[in-house]
Amino acid sequence: MGGSGSKAKGVWPFSGSGAGGDSATDGNEQSLARLKGSRNATPFVFTRRSSLYYDEDGDLAHEFYEEMVVTKNGRKKSKLKRIQKNLIPQGIVKLDHPCIHVDFPIILCEV
Repeated sequence: MGGSGSKAKGVWPFSGSGAGGDSATDGNEQSLARLKGSRNATPFVFTRRSSLYYDEDGDLAHEFYEEMVVTKNGRKKSKLKRIQKNLIPQGIVKLDHPCIHVDFPIILCEV
C-alpha cells in the first residue's frame, strides 16, 4: 500500500522554481498532465489507471476463473482455473472526486 508516488528523481511538480528538468522523460502520465509548466501544476489528480479487466464476453472484473471438472480415481472433482489470457485492461478511469497527489509537499492538517 502506498507505492503510488512518482519515481522520477529531481522532478518536483509542485515547486515554483521550475527546476524539474525535461518532463517528456518523466513517463508518469498519471501524476499531472500539465507537468511541463510546473507553475501551472495542480495538486489534484482527476484520473487513475483501473485495475479491472474485460474478458471475451465483455464482463468486467478483477479476476476471471473457469470451472474445470477433474476425474481422479473415479471421483469427479471441480477446480477453478484462473484465466489470464485474452483479457483487456479497462484503462484510465475518471475519479468521482478529485484526490490530492501523493507528492504534494504541504502539510494540510497537523494534529
